[in-house]
Amino acid sequence: MKLNLQSLSNASEWQGYDLPKFDVPAMVARTKAAPTWLHMGAGNIFRIFVAAAQQDLLEAGLVDTGIIVYEAYDENIVPKSFTPYDNLTLGVTLNADGSINKRVIASMADAFSCDLARLKEVIAAPSLQMISLTITEKGYAVNPDTVCEDPASAQSTIEQIVAGLLSRFEAGSPPLALVTMDNFAENGAHLAGSVIAVAEAWFAKGKVSEEFLVYAISQKFPWTMIDKITPRPSEDVAKMLAETGYEDIEITQTPKNTFVASFVNAEAAKYLIIEDDFPNGRPPLEKAGVYMTDRETVRKTDQMKVCACLNPLHTILAVSGMLLNIPTISACMKDERLVKLINKAANEALPVVPNPEIIDPAAFLNEVLTQRFPNPFIPDMPARIASDTSQKVPIRFGVTLKERTAKGLPMADLEAIPLFVALWLRYRMGVNDKGEKMELSPDPRIPEALKALHGIPLGEADKADLKPILSDAATFGVDLYEAGLGEKIEALFVELSSSVGAVSKKLDSI
Repeated sequence: MKLNLQSLSNASEWQGYDLPKFDVPAMVARTKAAPTWLHMGAGNIFRIFVAAAQQDLLEAGLVDTGIIVYEAYDENIVPKSFTPYDNLTLGVTLNADGSINKRVIASMADAFSCDLARLKEVIAAPSLQMISLTITEKGYAVNPDTVCEDPASAQSTIEQIVAGLLSRFEAGSPPLALVTMDNFAENGAHLAGSVIAVAEAWFAKGKVSEEFLVYAISQKFPWTMIDKITPRPSEDVAKMLAETGYEDIEITQTPKNTFVASFVNAEAAKYLIIEDDFPNGRPPLEKAGVYMTDRETVRKTDQMKVCACLNPLHTILAVSGMLLNIPTISACMKDERLVKLINKAANEALPVVPNPEIIDPAAFLNEVLTQRFPNPFIPDMPARIASDTSQKVPIRFGVTLKERTAKGLPMADLEAIPLFVALWLRYRMGVNDKGEKMELSPDPRIPEALKALHGIPLGEADKADLKPILSDAATFGVDLYEAGLGEKIEALFVELSSSVGAVSKKLDSI
């Protein structure tokens, strides 16, 4: 079987596959004529989760248009994983019991990349209701001093969105919702700040009118929380698909280090919570399992996940797994010491996490610890999770430390969080617990003080100057010395770095 519309017409060949239950060419035609949903960022979580939600609505007859996909960063994604397959994706759900579900997702009506003129045309359409984004947290960084000189030369994703909004303003189309679905706290506020920063920079340069600046600010920027573990395409999954007669199993790594294939593999669990603020209408996403709610509930749910019940625990497993040379997250969960460590970390964070009511924190945490992380069929590697850790620490750990300080909760009895910080510093030395050189995961904006740890020999960690790192409140939410944790972490770092096997020995004592 080949993943294309012609092959799908022979439904009898696709036994065991869930095929789209709507007229795909008709949906494509309607979407191109009057688009309602544009998505920026052609990544895997979008393809298997967000696009699948729209497919649910299409199959239920609740909408009749799909999603137009735009990729602004990696020009190779669309030609490699969309165009050859008629914009279809095979979603492979890897259940904890070893069973799998295979679904052909056909809700993506069109996909293109790096074509500003075409993008502006889509954004200007009065029918467009929302622009959603999955571009990773670093995609929202905007420096007003380096914003391009003119909307016609927009380069970054945010600049291209604002250029599109300018076309929409000039066409007289109403404001819409710009919905970030990236995984970081208060994401809607960050997107709003980035969009407005570009618009203000162009206004200051005399490239746009004050009326447009007001229009840009008038867009809505709902906050969201998204959760679904989506590793890169797996060779094991490709082999399994080949055994069923599926032919399009090639996995490609683009020059920009994106791993793409015709299929996406992911866990079954999924959560998407969106602030319900859409000025030009929206699809009935609540009918597809999306929680549509108010901003405060989104904030609480996000803090529960990102600061306590999943993301910090994932990061602890990733850093520890790299040091101990453990190949997957599920394998990390077989190490009782690491399970004990992440349970302690969760218990240190939960006292400052509000209950969002729509999801019970205890039940969510139990699902993470007993079903999601231990799932051996999710081929997620510590190296992937350890990427960009310096940008993750402020939210995943800094918020908890800041909140504990604000609430007057004791810091001296913290064990897991200080140990994680010391493990992270130990990881940055670039040597695993066996004394072997270790390739660090990408972290392009890591501070110079952390870079300086790389290459320090085991047994000489006491020579490292940790004060610039541990006193940085921007990283940890608080000055760790003022919080009474700086010296404790320094001692832990020296202990973990004292010799081969020191990490394992310390974990034995938890």
